[in-house]
Amino acid sequence: MAREIAIFLYLFYIRALFFLFKIFPLKKKTVFISSFGDNTYYVSQEVLEKTDHDIVILKLPGTQGDFKRNNRTNIIPLSLSPLSFSFIKGLYHLATSRVVFVDNYFGILSATHFKKNVLCIQLWHANGAVKQFGLKDPSIHFRSHRAYKRFKSVYERFDHIVVGSEKMSAIFQDAFGLSSERMLKTGIPRTDLFFYDAKQEEIRELISQQYPQIKDKKVILYAPTYREHQLKKHSIKLNINKLYEKLSDDYVFLLRLHPAIENKYSDHYKGFIINVSDYPYLNHLLLVTDYLITDYSSIPFEFSLMEKPMVFYPYDIEEYVTERGFWEDYDELVPGPIAESTDDIIELVRQKEFGKGKIQIFANEWNEYNDGHATEKLIEYVYQTEKD
Repeated sequence: MAREIAIFLYLFYIRALFFLFKIFPLKKKTVFISSFGDNTYYVSQEVLEKTDHDIVILKLPGTQGDFKRNNRTNIIPLSLSPLSFSFIKGLYHLATSRVVFVDNYFGILSATHFKKNVLCIQLWHANGAVKQFGLKDPSIHFRSHRAYKRFKSVYERFDHIVVGSEKMSAIFQDAFGLSSERMLKTGIPRTDLFFYDAKQEEIRELISQQYPQIKDKKVILYAPTYREHQLKKHSIKLNINKLYEKLSDDYVFLLRLHPAIENKYSDHYKGFIINVSDYPYLNHLLLVTDYLITDYSSIPFEFSLMEKPMVFYPYDIEEYVTERGFWEDYDELVPGPIAESTDDIIELVRQKEFGKGKIQIFANEWNEYNDGHATEKLIEYVYQTEKD
């Protein structure tokens, strides 16, 4: 009860402040609220190139992305503390912007009633989905009716949600309780990279310079899903010593955990374990990856575009599916073999049998609208709509 009262007062304050800022006229300005960074990066660059809008990026703590200030780009590290100057400044920019892009669920949107001719576009942070979210998240059954209405009001704020496939469109309609008309089928901006060979080669060269250990080796990327209860713990459910003994002659092992999770594996297995948790662009790492190991992450939906091998290691699947729920049967969904142990992973990597046909089918299903021109199509639609 106390939590709901605190949230009510917080949102009342935001609503009042936002109402005052709406007195000011709209400006030729695009605002991004970013918690992930990758889609924001690609879209913001295209906005600068193709429109006359200035850009404001409200960058939440932990957002990865190499955003650069210039005479048309203002980057504000956003604190959600209601009395902080950055928060108040961020609300002003939201109230006076003609276009707003977001890449996640932001509760403050339930209190930001934009003017009639403002467009709010949800970029989201995943090209596909294994685990349920939004109104289908199992935990919603333990929340109050007031909280449920608050979630709905946030989702109603989205004029459009950018999708890369009909499958993801259907998921968003269920998760957000929105109609198919709000789905913007232009493709996911950050997937454009996978269609441009010259740019890929340039990025591979830069990564090889940053991580020279990967040269002349096969690259395995281990990127498990972030689990809140593991924050600040550095143990992972793999026998790293065994991986080192069996694979270190021919492979390097990139380890990508949540940036807040402490790990010292790279100190003990130098030349084999490389900690890439702080590297800002995941898709860049995928370009140098030969084998992906993950569990419930959305990474495979984009990695499949390169038709490279994947191993799935859902070591806590029974607990996880109960807590989070899956959109469909896990065994049927994933486009690769499922490992139950470190030994399984070693054997699968050595066998090099991964069912390329299944990966191709998976890629086609989840990347239906990703054609290398997603960012261009999105900008053309949004800013033509603004003109109309």
